[in-house]
Amino acid sequence: MESTLAVAGPDGLLRCPWGVAPEDYREYHDTEWGRPVRGDDALFERLCLEAFQSGLSWLTILRRRSGFRAAFAGFSIEKVAAFTEEDVTRLLADPGIIRNRLKIEATISNARVAAEWAAGELTELIWSHAPRSADRPAPSGPGDIPATTPESTALAKELKKRGFRFVGPTTAYALMQACGLVDDHLADCHVRRGRPRRT
Repeated sequence: MESTLAVAGPDGLLRCPWGVAPEDYREYHDTEWGRPVRGDDALFERLCLEAFQSGLSWLTILRRRSGFRAAFAGFSIEKVAAFTEEDVTRLLADPGIIRNRLKIEATISNARVAAEWAAGELTELIWSHAPRSADRPAPSGPGDIPATTPESTALAKELKKRGFRFVGPTTAYALMQACGLVDDHLADCHVRRGRPRRT
């Protein structure tokens, strides 16, 4: 029998080890993580959540996502860019999110930067850093998945150059994984095997 580093879930399907349990992770793994995300507001949301996750468990963010969406006006770039100091005070008192002043202020600042760009510019910038999938073999196990890549380092550098905050190479790579710029589902994961590969 061929060995695999993917793990069988309660339904018998092989998954990346982190996506087996709890149910929050399993649902996110099977339906969202690694699937292509486009659209400025949608990518802004993912970028913000990855920044809030820094130093924390992704499960902590995932379980507060509805709270984040409510607190940050659905991550509308235009609306968040208009937030004031009163909104910062409101957010610091909101138990539905991570109440970190630096991350809250960075989110608002980043929205103000992105609000100055043309429609689609954030999407184009992020996706311009996607590597060709043909150059990336499917990972056999978690040890084959890097924390950063030259592409994520370049993306973080470009975002910082344009005025974004809280976007280091690790955060940028987590964004690339979450939004389908790279496919880091393990080779034997049912999600990777069950969908066409991007070229």
